[in-house]
Amino acid sequence: MTSWIRFDKGGNAGFGTLIGDAIAVFDGDMFGIATPTGETLTLADTSLLTPCVPSKIVALWNNSKSAAEKQGLEQPADPLFFLKGANTYLAPGGTIRKPKSYDGRVIYEAELGIVIGKTCKDADEATAAKCIFGYTCVNDVTALQVLDADPTFPQWARAKSYDTFGPFGPVIATEIDLASATIRAELNGRERQNYSVSDLFLQPADLVSRLSQFMTLEPGDIVSCGTGTGALPMKPGVTIDVIIDGIGTLSNAYED
Repeated sequence: MTSWIRFDKGGNAGFGTLIGDAIAVFDGDMFGIATPTGETLTLADTSLLTPCVPSKIVALWNNSKSAAEKQGLEQPADPLFFLKGANTYLAPGGTIRKPKSYDGRVIYEAELGIVIGKTCKDADEATAAKCIFGYTCVNDVTALQVLDADPTFPQWARAKSYDTFGPFGPVIATEIDLASATIRAELNGRERQNYSVSDLFLQPADLVSRLSQFMTLEPGDIVSCGTGTGALPMKPGVTIDVIIDGIGTLSNAYED
């Protein structure tokens, strides 16, 4: 397994691989030709950035068997998804901010993020699997009461696309076996979500293949696989951690 990160050092962005607290610095393109420079930094020397800069986050709804059962939903015939824009992206350690224009509940959603490594369009499942670079942790933050504020038009994009509502990271883990992996959310250290990757209706390669029939997926794009049961509102002052076996912990504070 390799863990790729992006970092800031002295106002300059860089990338490399992480082993423990040591960063092996690379030049080039994380998704193309990446060459080690021989330089080594420590996490203490840097601040973490989002591990990639997607052109889009494609986020799923109703892709969890347990959540569907709880809500009385059937597996959808096609992936149900929305997009999150670049304004939502938030690095590990960054603060999720409640919008000034909104006074309702804000919930966390711990999700597996698939990171695309090659341009993917109209791909079959085998080809889609080869287009997956690795995986990251995603928190699909949602202003819950915006969703159905207008009975004529469910507002998925608005509810999920406020500034800072798309934390992801801390790394992109490659060559990992997700077969038995679990996805957890801890609120101030107390476990609130715990579900397995096998709980997802659509597994990564199948999901990427299906999405590629609707849109071109570009290197660095993230597919956020949808959440399981246990997503709850956050109160200002809490810390929310998304923890996925083999990837690590995405930790962010939540404030007004």
